[in-house]
Amino acid sequence: MKFAISIQDKIFKEVEAAAKELHCSRSEIFSIAVKDFLEKQKSRKLLDALNEAYSDTDTQEEEAVRKASKRRYARTIKEKY
Repeated sequence: MKFAISIQDKIFKEVEAAAKELHCSRSEIFSIAVKDFLEKQKSRKLLDALNEAYSDTDTQEEEAVRKASKRRYARTIKEKY
């Protein structure tokens, strides 16, 4: 599919140089760039969803378990060394 876009002259010149260096067309470079951008957006959305899912504050019980685990781990390390 063909379409027209407007870009800054500087970027166009860089793409033109990259296309020559890589022995490919400008279209290939733009296709690769857009594909990479879209993949990064998907990854960002996934990361945001994971951060949202795990952002809840711990309950008092969870906090107590974590502290007890840290104390037990500290005792284990002291006993070994």
